[in-house]
Amino acid sequence: MKRENKREIGHRFEQKAVELLEQKGYQILKTNYQNRYGEIDIIASRDEMLIFAEVKYRSSRQYGDPLEAVDRRKQNRICRSALYYCAKYLGSSEIPCRFDVIAIYGNEKMLHIENAFEFIQNA
Repeated sequence: MKRENKREIGHRFEQKAVELLEQKGYQILKTNYQNRYGEIDIIASRDEMLIFAEVKYRSSRQYGDPLEAVDRRKQNRICRSALYYCAKYLGSSEIPCRFDVIAIYGNEKMLHIENAFEFIQNA
């Protein structure tokens, strides 16, 4: 049996996060969106709100909680990428949005934190 690399593992768990959001009624707009500022794992919408979601997976707590991996530096990259996305594809940066984090613990537990962090102004 072939062993998965980090990218394949990440993709598999991002797909689980997509399924979770779809079950909750979110419309998935893009996955793995990349621009010169960084990457956003999932861009979705629900109730006229644009959601930028970061997915973090940890097979165990040996390397810390997945939520801890979304530090200020990572948040800054996500905010800059989101601002660029809004300007390029929506023509405005004045769109209601929020930043969510989906933490995946092993193969069994997913925790969806809505509005996990605020937009960083100096992004």
